[in-house]
Amino acid sequence: MSVSDVDITALGRPISGPTATGDDPRRFWTLTRTLAMTDFKLKFFGSALGYLWQLMRPLLLFGVLYFVFTQVVNLSGKAPYFGIALLLGIVLYGFFSETTGGGVRCLMDRENLVRKIDFPRLAVPTAVVLTGLMNLGLNLIAVFVFLMISGGHVSWTWLELPLLIAALMVECLGFAMLLSVSFVKYRDVAPIWDVVLQALFYATPIFYTVQTISGPHAQAIVRLLLSNPLAAIIQQARHALIGPSYPTAAAAMGGTIWLLIPAGVTVIVFVWGFLVFRRAAPRVAELL
Repeated sequence: MSVSDVDITALGRPISGPTATGDDPRRFWTLTRTLAMTDFKLKFFGSALGYLWQLMRPLLLFGVLYFVFTQVVNLSGKAPYFGIALLLGIVLYGFFSETTGGGVRCLMDRENLVRKIDFPRLAVPTAVVLTGLMNLGLNLIAVFVFLMISGGHVSWTWLELPLLIAALMVECLGFAMLLSVSFVKYRDVAPIWDVVLQALFYATPIFYTVQTISGPHAQAIVRLLLSNPLAAIIQQARHALIGPSYPTAAAAMGGTIWLLIPAGVTVIVFVWGFLVFRRAAPRVAELL
């Protein structure tokens, strides 16, 4: 009897590969937390200054940009607390860059684990975002310290920050899922995304404010810039942390209705990334 004569259904259900989320949510989150904590600790293992290095990177970049764009080329537009706004923008962009850039290679970096163990694959990019969140928490300490030293005051609007960070995490996770499985198939994704991150840095109001944009098409330019969810979140975070001298994202775009654009982009990126990742998850080990 040949193999073609065998009733495949009689052999039972076909074995499927590891899924994206698994069947046990507790196992998924435990594994995600373990991977994130391990990466966070190993990042500074053997370093004399330890976690202080996480604060030094944005502070050094902040110092250079602050000098250039306030003393050499004045882009502050006489905005109060411009240094704090600049530092906040650098910190939030750093979180986006770290999590999405790390997400590109996360499955490849975990190749030995992915090939040998059956576990929910989504834990890998989620752990990258969670590790970035820990680093972001340390960096925000510096932002709050500098704000208070500069004469800032505690405000109820600070309560917006966790919601804004949560929205940014959703976007970053969407990109991390999409980029990680794309990189497994196409290695060109890594250099392309590096170029995208560089372009995004200058296309996002980080070292300049939307108030400095002028001209007959200023409103259209601001709407275009803030259609990027990262830019909209940075703008709203500046308003929440510093005060009304920095308009809300809705006010800057000319109405709350315009916020549907960055919100829609965030949802699309996350859903698209999740669907692509879920479809590719069972075959990731084979593609590596």
